[in-house]
Amino acid sequence: MSSASSSLVMLVGLLVTAGCERENHHFSEVPPTATPSASALVVSELQPGPATIAPKIDAPYDDNAYAVSEGKTLFTSMNCSGCHFEGGGGIGPALMDDEWIYGSEPQQIFASIAEGRPNGMPAWEYRLSTQQIWELVSFVRSLSSLNPKGARGGRDDHMMLKPPEVSTPKGKPKTASALPGTQH
Repeated sequence: MSSASSSLVMLVGLLVTAGCERENHHFSEVPPTATPSASALVVSELQPGPATIAPKIDAPYDDNAYAVSEGKTLFTSMNCSGCHFEGGGGIGPALMDDEWIYGSEPQQIFASIAEGRPNGMPAWEYRLSTQQIWELVSFVRSLSSLNPKGARGGRDDHMMLKPPEVSTPKGKPKTASALPGTQH
């Protein structure tokens, strides 16, 4: 085999390996939890419940297309769209806009899914594994284009009016304190 053909084979092998990285399946890793730890900072005692700022945790599956796809499957099978519709909001808040009531950081979305929220959001921490909740977090973040574009779904298999996640522009969420009608 000539050196040019062996170089070509090595180049094709590198490209295939790099292309498969976003489809990496994490079957045996233990993702982090998003519950506040002892190192959480107490901000104020004037809010209901313990007012803490949890340390920032990166979403372990934000750049993984397979995990985002699994989150989308969970979103559909658990009837999340019953309240959030297809991310556009309905009974529950919209997941496609830039206004996040409980925060857009991965650990804040994890806490909303795991612990639930007042006025109807059930707690899923005893029905879903930590990995499944993180997959849902990655899918929910993809609805607002908060994760890398390469991990978002490229097409939607249903006849829906919303564009696929990969076609939405990069989002910039507002915090609850910046929303109109909230007190500082």
